[in-house]
Amino acid sequence: MNADTGACTLTPDSQYVELAVEVFAMLADATRVRLILALRHGELPVNALAEIAGKSAAAVSQHLAKMRLARMVATRQEGTKVYYRLQDGHAWQLVAVAIHQAEHALGTAPHHGTAHHSSVPHDIPAEVEE
Repeated sequence: MNADTGACTLTPDSQYVELAVEVFAMLADATRVRLILALRHGELPVNALAEIAGKSAAAVSQHLAKMRLARMVATRQEGTKVYYRLQDGHAWQLVAVAIHQAEHALGTAPHHGTAHHSSVPHDIPAEVEE
């Protein structure tokens, strides 16, 4: 988004292309995608996320630390427990779109034309739309 005009900078020469690539690199890991899916409904502690992801708490903590540095997740501490939540709906939107793309690539999603297709699928859950 251009701070001066409030317009999105969705052009090939956007100054944000390299940062967008870093976001995709952060999401290019099945464990991180699973963590985003697990957090889409609210915050969870590391142990619960580890169980959901099928990984050790230590491994999940490392992924969450990277995601926190990338500002994809935020934390809240309660006693000795740390709870993680999505920073905003953007990571969830990206994952949802990627999963829809995978469904289409495998032929398991309903076919629809692309001529009038919007840039974001119409069936993205309402909780991620801003």
